[in-house]
Amino acid sequence: MTRAPVTSALLAAAAGVLCAGLIGLGIWQVERLAWKRALIVQVDTRVRAAPVAAPGPGRWAGVTAARDAYRHVAARGNYRDDHATLVQAVTERGPGFWVMTPLDTDRGFTVLVNRGFVAERGAVPPGGAAAVTGLLRLSEPGGAFLRRNDPANDRWFSRDVAAIAAARGAGPLAPYFIDADATPDAVAKAPVGGLTVVRFTNNHLVYAITWFILAAMAAAGGVWLLREARRR
Repeated sequence: MTRAPVTSALLAAAAGVLCAGLIGLGIWQVERLAWKRALIVQVDTRVRAAPVAAPGPGRWAGVTAARDAYRHVAARGNYRDDHATLVQAVTERGPGFWVMTPLDTDRGFTVLVNRGFVAERGAVPPGGAAAVTGLLRLSEPGGAFLRRNDPANDRWFSRDVAAIAAARGAGPLAPYFIDADATPDAVAKAPVGGLTVVRFTNNHLVYAITWFILAAMAAAGGVWLLREARRR
């Protein structure tokens, strides 16, 4: 066998390996598609469900994104208005801040509540005694993309429960926060609740099709190379 057919055969074998790898990636994306669709259904069910009691200390260790994120919860108590923290936000109403305030619940624990959106810094209407319903959200440690939280200068880019608690001396807080629902007078009264964005990117089908097309191209190239090797 001359050198050219040997080279073609080796390239065909490499194309076969590449094809198998691309098929594996396509199958993985199909599995991810099924997982993402199930997640979307699960979250949609939680958001629309009647609120249940916010998890107390006995359940904190078991609070996870898979089990509890976006669960509709309720809590009643008194806001610590003097411990409010403004976290930078961009919403459908434009740029501004989330008003994050600890709520001392009547069940004996404290949870951080995102009371809603305000467009500017300044006097935030006191919360006082309140009955809160909203979506359970997991803490967002560190900061946002390319922007780190700066507690020393009171600059916040993410809703980091532990860091906010430490900076404000708020004591032990639940390991999650609550995004408050909209209130009937939300349009006229700040903070404006109910602005949680519940949307998940789902491009897995496109990715799967792309990988399978590339696998088909690799397979076609391998077949062509094998034919060339035999012809020569």
